[in-house]
Amino acid sequence: MYANVRDDLQKTLDEIKEAGLFKPERVISTPQSASVSVPSGDVLNFCANNYLGLADHPEVIAAAKDALDRWGYGMASVRFICGTQDVHKELEGRLSAFLGQEDTILYSSCFDANGGVFETLLDAQDAVISDALNHASIIDGIRLSKAARFRYANRDMADLEAKLKEASGARRRLIVTDGVFSMDGYIAPLQEICDLADRYDAMVMVDDSHAVGFTGPGGAGTPALHGVSDRVDIITGTLGKALGGASGGYVAARAEIVALLRQRSRPYLFSNSLAPVIAAASLKVLDLLESAGDLREKLAANTKLFRTRMTEAGFEILPGEHPIAPVMIGDAAEAARMAELLLERGVYVIGFSYPVVPMGAARIRVQLSAAHSTEDIEKTVAAFVDARAAMRA
Repeated sequence: MYANVRDDLQKTLDEIKEAGLFKPERVISTPQSASVSVPSGDVLNFCANNYLGLADHPEVIAAAKDALDRWGYGMASVRFICGTQDVHKELEGRLSAFLGQEDTILYSSCFDANGGVFETLLDAQDAVISDALNHASIIDGIRLSKAARFRYANRDMADLEAKLKEASGARRRLIVTDGVFSMDGYIAPLQEICDLADRYDAMVMVDDSHAVGFTGPGGAGTPALHGVSDRVDIITGTLGKALGGASGGYVAARAEIVALLRQRSRPYLFSNSLAPVIAAASLKVLDLLESAGDLREKLAANTKLFRTRMTEAGFEILPGEHPIAPVMIGDAAEAARMAELLLERGVYVIGFSYPVVPMGAARIRVQLSAAHSTEDIEKTVAAFVDARAAMRA
C-alpha cells in the first residue's frame, strides 16, 4: 500500500520544489544571537524573533541553570495531576500583573493556547469574527469550535462592523485579531475594535505574540499601546519570541475565562506542564523587562535605520514602525534565490512564499533585534544591494 502513497507524496514534494516553494531547514551550530554559525561560516542573523536579544542573555542562562538544580528537568505530568510547581504559579501571577489581566494560564506554546480557547468558550450558539490575516494557530483553533465563523478584511473596521451585524443573533460574539500581523508587521487598530465590541456586545481576543516585551508602555504589548488593556477580554502570547525565545505560551484573561480553561481546555489538560527551567528563566526575563527601556529604544532605532536605508536603496518595504520589515519580492522563486545570495554574502534571512503569504506576495521578512549593531545593519543593506545586482546580471 505505501508504495503508491510514497509515489504520490514524492510527486507533491517535487511540485513544491518546482514551484520554488520548498522550505529547507538550515542548521546553526551556535546559540541564537545577532550572528550565528552555519556550515558556510558565521553570518548575521536577521530572521529570528529574538527582538530584545535575550535568547542568549547571561542572566537568563544563569537563571535556567539554577532552575535545573532546584526544579529538575521536566514534570512528566500534566498540571492537574502532579505537574504544578510553585514556579508555574509564580510565572502566571507575574504575567497577569505585567499584562494587566486578572489571571493567566500557561501552555506549552501559543499555538496550543490559541487551539484551546475557542472550543472551550464557544459552541454552536456563538460566533467568532476573525481578521483575515490572523495566525494559523487562530485559524486552526476556530476550526475546532462549532461556533459560526465570520472573517473580516485585514484591519477593515467597516467590514468588521458588517460581520458583527451578521452575527447579531449569536449568544456570544468574540472578535479575534493578531496584535501584530507576523508577515506584514502591521498593528491592529485595537481602539476601534474595542469600540465596535462595546457597540455590538462582543468580547475581544488579541494574540500579542509579536508585540509583548517591546511594544507599548513597559513592553506590555498592543493593548497597552492603545490604552485598552482593561477592555480586552483575552490576550494570548508566547514566551518564545521577545521573552527569551525558548518555548511556552499563555492565555491572560478574565478570571472566569482562565478558570474554565483550566477545567476544559484540551491542550492544557492533555499536555505536559511547561518545563520548570523555562518558567524560571521567563521570570528572570520579566525582571529584565522592568529595566529594558534601553533595549526597546535600541530596537526602535535599529528598525528605523534599516527601513530608512532599504527605502533609500530602492527596495519596497511594507510601511510601519515594527521590527518586522518585509522586503517585498513578489515571485516565490526569486525570493528564495535572493535569500540564497544573501546567505552567500553573510546574511541569514528567509524567503516567505505561499501558503505562508498570499500567492504572488513572496518576500524576505527581515526581523530586527536590539542585539544588532549599526554596522550589522549597514552590512545587511549593502548585501541586499549586491544580491539584487547579482540577480539582475
